[in-house]
Amino acid sequence: MRNFASVLLLATALAAPALCTGCSAQVRVYDPYYHDYHAWGGETTYYAQWETNTHRDHQDFNKRNDADKKEYWDWRHSQH
Repeated sequence: MRNFASVLLLATALAAPALCTGCSAQVRVYDPYYHDYHAWGGETTYYAQWETNTHRDHQDFNKRNDADKKEYWDWRHSQH
């Protein structure tokens, strides 16, 4: 019984990181104007707020032109 508990504890310790992170991939977006990276998962709220504040229709960030992307990053860094 003691060996089983040890094996179970070891299996739990090895599986914990995979279970905590789930299957979702972490997407990072490079901001070329400020030379830093942003985890896009946390960025979606700010991006939606920027679209609303600037009266833009929703569009995937990667499909925006360079001028819009620069405007977003300028806004983003001035806000937070």
